[in-house]
Formats: sequence, structure tokens, C-alpha cells
Amino acid sequence: MIDYKTIKPLLFKLEPENAHHLAACILSLPNLFQMPFNSFLKSHFIDDAILTQEIFGRTFHNPVGLGAGFDKNATMIRGIEILGFGFTEIGTVTPRAQSGNPKPRMFRHIEEETLQNAMGFNNEGAYKILKRVQKRYPFKTPIGINIGKNKITPDREAIQDYLSLVKSFKGLGDYFVINISSPNTPGLRDLQNEAFIDALFTQAKALTNKPILLKIAPDMTPEDAVALSKLAVAKGADGIIATNTTIDYSLVKHPKKIGGLSGAVLKHKSFAIFEAIAKELFGKTILISVGGIDSAQEAYKRIKAGASLVQIYSGLVFHGPDMIMNINKGLIKLLKADGYTNITQAIGVDRK
Repeated sequence: MIDYKTIKPLLFKLEPENAHHLAACILSLPNLFQMPFNSFLKSHFIDDAILTQEIFGRTFHNPVGLGAGFDKNATMIRGIEILGFGFTEIGTVTPRAQSGNPKPRMFRHIEEETLQNAMGFNNEGAYKILKRVQKRYPFKTPIGINIGKNKITPDREAIQDYLSLVKSFKGLGDYFVINISSPNTPGLRDLQNEAFIDALFTQAKALTNKPILLKIAPDMTPEDAVALSKLAVAKGADGIIATNTTIDYSLVKHPKKIGGLSGAVLKHKSFAIFEAIAKELFGKTILISVGGIDSAQEAYKRIKAGASLVQIYSGLVFHGPDMIMNINKGLIKLLKADGYTNITQAIGVDRK
């Protein structure tokens, strides 16, 4: 196996989006050729009873998942498992295919270990992605389906995009994620309001028995984030994912004026919003933390704060695939050091 430190300088000579396409091509191969990857899978996928938990009626063999935006078109589901992720989230899927925003639309801030993306929900659309998921589901590791509205859909009609996606995928995937927090679709974050959340969850819950989660932005005040999350749960949301990318460009030295920041600079902002929500909603719904998680210590901090699961994305780009295995192995050591026999005993200990 080639060490990531060896190939990282070569990858970073490519434009970020081109590097992503290269990774996507490689991670799509296991869907076609299963056998050569078996030994690699065994060495990277951590399946230890101490990390195993039952959520949404599925077994999560480890708590480290891949955040939405990496596997937009559900082409890498097996490859992502081989990297060691305990679950994955495809999308963001929109009803109709769309090309996204003009290029260039993805940027690296290498010194800050941060990505800035303005992709704009580029994806092949619900029909093609649905056909792929049908071939893969149910899968060994749980699959979340992140859904959003098309750019050309007026805000007043946005709810129909979300409902149509719930209808299309209602028998597939292990949970839905309502994405109204990306900064890359004009007006999308305006949907983070009480009236829309009320109507959306009331109607969506009538269409499926699959869990539906809300993903929120890190740029809200903690008070607004808590209020919106509490409303969503009251209206039937089965969980909260905190957070999406930030438009606080002061966090990097040389920001672009488009898109959202993810990675190391999001760590403190994301955790602050997550903790505010966890103080109110831990024990009442499933909480998933994402944003700047790049070590076992940071993942454990989120777990003790109330996260049942964590997600990463940007850290994978800067630290390579061994990071997933290292986080899970580190979590096992941290749990044992604190005298726990299962991760569920550590979830939310800081809230108790």
C-alpha cells in the first residue's frame, strides 16, 4: 500500500476538484472488482464490539462516518467502507440533475488544513442515483441520503423538491438528511425558519418510516440553532447533524468570496453550536457532530458531549485514509482507559 504522505504532494499539485475526481474513480473500482480489496478492507475497517451500537434499526460497527458531499452520486459506497468508515452519507441529491456552480469552485487552504467549496449541489439527479442505491441497499454499513432543492426551484416551491425525494427514496437508505444549510445554493439558508421546518417535517414524516434528520449551519447564533433544532424534533425530526460549512471567511488568511469553509478552522465554531444543541436535546434525539474532527481525541470530545456518531470529510484530504482507522483505534483506547465496555456508556457523559 502506498503511504498517503508520499502521494499527497502529487495530489495537491492537481486542482482540488480534479484530485477529488481521481479519488472518486479509484474508490469506485471496488464496486466492479471485489476480491483484490479484501485484505485492505480487513486491515482498515474497525469492527470491535466496544464501538458497536444500534441506531435507526441498523448496526453501526464504528461511529466514524463520511460526511455528505464526497460521494455525491452514490458511486463509492463499497470503496468508502474499505477506507474504514462505519457509515456513509450520499448526496446532496436533488430531484433533477444539475451541474453546480461555475468552476473553479473548490479551494485548499493548506496552512489551515481547510477546504473551501462552492460546488452548488452538483449531482446526476434522483433517477440515476436511485438506480445505483437500489443495487447497493441494504449494505453492510448504513447509508444516509442527503437531500436538497434544485437551484432553479423557487423558495416558495422548495418543499416539493424535498418531498419528491423522500417519496423516491423512501424504501432505500437508512436515514434522510434535510440539507437547508449549505451556503452554495442561493436562498437555501433562508429556509432555516420555523414555518418551513414545521411544514416540511409534518409532511415528510407522513411519507416514510425512515428516520429524517436536520442538518444545520454553524453561522446561526447558538440560541437560534437550539430553537430551530427543538422545533424540528417537536415536528418529528429523528436527529440533528451539526454542522455544515461556515461562511465566516475571517477564519482563513486568504479566503475566496464564495462557498463554505470546512476542516480544521471549523472545529471550535462547529463544536460550540453542537454543544449548545446537545445541552437541550441530548437524550431526546440522535445527535451527530461534524466539523473539524481530525483525531480520536476530538471525536471522543464530541461523543462525550452527546454525539452518537461523528462525520469527517476535509480531514480525509489532509491526513489520508489512515486517519479513519486511527480515530477508531484511538477511540477504543480512550474508552477502555475510562473503564467503558461500550461506546454507548460514554455518549453524553459531559451532559450528565
